[in-house]
Amino acid sequence: MRLLAFAKPYSRFWPRYLVISIFSVIFGIANYALIAPLLKVLFEADSIDLNVTLPPFALSIDYFQALFNHYLVGYIKKSGALTGLVYVCIVLITTSLLSNLMRYLSQRVLVSMRTHIMKNIRTALFHKITKMHIGYFSQHRKGDILSSISNDVTEVQNGVANSFHILFRDPLLIIGFLSMLFYMSPQLTAVTLLTLPISAIVIGRLSRKLKKGAKDTQSMMGRIVSHFEEAISGARIIKAFNAQDYVNNNFDSSNESHRRISKKMYNKQELASPLSEFLGITVAASVLFYGGYLQMNGNLGMEWSSFVVYIGFYWRVLEPAKSISNAYANLQRGLASGERLFAILDVEPQIKKADSPKKIEKFTQSIFFDNVSFSYVKEPVLRNINLEIPKGKTIALVGPSGAGKSTMADLIPRFYDVTSGSLKIDGVDVREYEPKDIISLMGIVTQEAILFNDSVYNNITFGLQGVTYDDVVNAAKIANAHEFIEHLPNGYDTNIGDRGATLSGGQRQRLAIARAVLKNPPILILDEATSALDTESEKLVQDALTKLMKNRTSIVIAHRLSTIRHADEIIVLKDGEVVERGDHQELIDRGGMYSNLCNLQTFA
Repeated sequence: MRLLAFAKPYSRFWPRYLVISIFSVIFGIANYALIAPLLKVLFEADSIDLNVTLPPFALSIDYFQALFNHYLVGYIKKSGALTGLVYVCIVLITTSLLSNLMRYLSQRVLVSMRTHIMKNIRTALFHKITKMHIGYFSQHRKGDILSSISNDVTEVQNGVANSFHILFRDPLLIIGFLSMLFYMSPQLTAVTLLTLPISAIVIGRLSRKLKKGAKDTQSMMGRIVSHFEEAISGARIIKAFNAQDYVNNNFDSSNESHRRISKKMYNKQELASPLSEFLGITVAASVLFYGGYLQMNGNLGMEWSSFVVYIGFYWRVLEPAKSISNAYANLQRGLASGERLFAILDVEPQIKKADSPKKIEKFTQSIFFDNVSFSYVKEPVLRNINLEIPKGKTIALVGPSGAGKSTMADLIPRFYDVTSGSLKIDGVDVREYEPKDIISLMGIVTQEAILFNDSVYNNITFGLQGVTYDDVVNAAKIANAHEFIEHLPNGYDTNIGDRGATLSGGQRQRLAIARAVLKNPPILILDEATSALDTESEKLVQDALTKLMKNRTSIVIAHRLSTIRHADEIIVLKDGEVVERGDHQELIDRGGMYSNLCNLQTFA
């Protein structure tokens, strides 16, 4: 039912589908019912009763049968049996055309619903992923997420669309043709129905095994997508370490596992159709045997031509029954994929909004770490941090890798929430603010410039509205990016490729700085923004950063200590604790950890 909810509003689909399906059943019944008079005209024309009169109107099968016979007899009286045969054939063709037209129209409704479901699921997934906390993506394989967005969505939309057959059309077909079977011979039909539960039990057991196989297959598909994603993003490293054989062997192992699991599942799925057909033939043979027995004893109660129609109706009951068994098998795969989708959609947000969040439009006082501790799992990453960052000051965070510098910076925009203590902005715990308001106060430039496969202009204006072209150019000039942008093939309209692949590291970083300049935030977080650059690029980027930091509150993380010597205060972290603090000269004179780090970098 949760999966069907993605088809809302139901009024767009099921009423039309239901009405069309009812007409499809009616014309389908008429189509098969015409076999009897066709056979009678062909082989027993002399035995046709020519004294049929126009019956009074009644909404019943008998009325329409009598009406058809009235016109048939009229044509035979007027022009002979051949004209009667033409009449039967024309009516047969017409009902067949209408029946198949209804089937086509019902499929159009299903196609519309299927694409609607696909759109809604992908929209829900994408919106969920954009709102997900940062930690989720470090704990889950990217391939599993991508597999869910592609393969699982396809399985679900097909499975749910097939469930419409199960809910509406096929049961109508079964009810319609069963009604005709009971109408023609209640005794014979009652006996045949006793065998149907056996078929349902066998198909049901097979379908349950299919669901487990589908789960395993989709899980392995996520691993395969991960291999592809790593091979594409890590192509340079794979070649640099001549590791093609290693990654190929890993992929081949996962691919073979997926093949084996898929083979088992598809074999079982393919068994559903022939098994249901075999069971149907078995039941049909029972019908023929019992019908023959009744005929031999004179108890069948129908002519041979009607018995042929009865068998035809019975086959028409088997078709939707077989279709339901196949759809049920597919639905099990769709349900398995649905569970994987809901595993993403049902993730509880770790960053929760307060019941009545406070608004903050301006940063006026300070950022205050009040005895803050934090851990990702169990082991603490930060311990008892006490630090106040006044407005307009530049604070540098230094220390060895793993000391907790980036984690400390990530707490400020509330990418994570503190484990204990509190982080306050202007004297109020950040957990009490509207999350979007906190982010709007901050500009973040990281070591890896995150750019998108779009134009230079759109990368600089990313997420901002009401920005003019002159604003973008001014931001690029402050970031020392305008000159190289002007030399690109299409200037600011040049597409920079996936993650800015067509630009150098320094150029990418300056675009990221231009984006931060354009946002004009009062609080700036620089996470090793120059550590991956060459000397020339570093000088240009550092100059751009200096302009950007002017009159702002800045938190700077740096391994190159030369970039933070003019900070108002330098915080030295080790194993998640503050071990030293002071300005550059104070820490040098103290001769502690910071002084030692400077000496190691031959600080000038």
